[in-house]
Amino acid sequence: MSEASGAVVVGTGFGCLTHVRALRAAGIPVLGLVGRDPARTRARAERFEIPVGTVSLAEALALPGVGIVSVATPPHTHADIVLESVAAGMHIVCEKPFAAEASDARRMLAAAEGAGIVHLLGTEFRFATGQAWATRLVRSGAIGEPRLATFLLLMPLLADPSGQVPDWWARAEDGGGWLGAHASHVVDQVRATFGEIAGVSAGLSVTSSRDMTAEDTYTVHFRTVSGVEGIMQSSAGTLGPPLIATRMSGSEGTVWTEGDDVWLADREGSRKLDPPADLVVGPADPPPGDLMVTAYDFMHSTGIDMGPYTRLFSVLRSAIAGADLPSDPSPATFADGVADMEVMDAIRRSAAERRWIAL
Repeated sequence: MSEASGAVVVGTGFGCLTHVRALRAAGIPVLGLVGRDPARTRARAERFEIPVGTVSLAEALALPGVGIVSVATPPHTHADIVLESVAAGMHIVCEKPFAAEASDARRMLAAAEGAGIVHLLGTEFRFATGQAWATRLVRSGAIGEPRLATFLLLMPLLADPSGQVPDWWARAEDGGGWLGAHASHVVDQVRATFGEIAGVSAGLSVTSSRDMTAEDTYTVHFRTVSGVEGIMQSSAGTLGPPLIATRMSGSEGTVWTEGDDVWLADREGSRKLDPPADLVVGPADPPPGDLMVTAYDFMHSTGIDMGPYTRLFSVLRSAIAGADLPSDPSPATFADGVADMEVMDAIRRSAAERRWIAL
């Protein structure tokens, strides 16, 4: 297991827009960038002042001082990259969705546990102030016994058919689509807030006029082992203004979020609750505007993931130094990646077979 402190980022898109910047903000030097296209990789490495840009993962892993690999590539590529990095003794942060399917996720978890490395999943919004504060309130009993949850997001990101997305993103066989891009965060939030999911009933569809085998819309009814009933619904293909709602209700009250603001309604009335200092992360930090070209790029244009990702990489750095992983908020590990992928696989199976799937 490597004790070196420098990082290699695999992926020249979101990897540069967020991972490189957040690693540096967490005090971790970025020593190498790995991509598929030699010219693009060299240009992005130069743009972000990364010493080495290469299309060879092996070359990057052999760089002096490298002990961390941050994976920001399409989900169907994660297993090969992670397994090679684990074999080299690297600590790893891997983007979500963790894999194209749960079987690959299990292989990565087994390899990481066998190597004794620090392994974290890129569900960075566990550290976002609003989500972390809402989760803490629910888990501390602020709404009594949790019973109902709603996660709704409608937006026009992909409604314009001329907006570009990477080829893999439109293909179901490559793990593309809005389920992986967005629902993977929601599934992880449900599990972190209420515990494991017991079963799902789902539909996947294309609302926009795009020609794609993956979905841009999902609707999921879920039930947790603890008895919470909930709905996750989202579309990136709906025209009109965005519609966002996150509400969690229980026997004694309701918690909901408006951005990073958290509200509580109970017998004393409705009020906004200021977050505790330990849950406040840095402000949004947008990436360079000239790099926002495709619809896929614009998914990351606000920079709202920078603060949470910086906190995630700070946790990684502390864990490598020997600190225990924090419990509130707790970072997602590869074990969570497996559990999330089992839910995602169940959602896809439910949509295909048009029935309730128990986990």
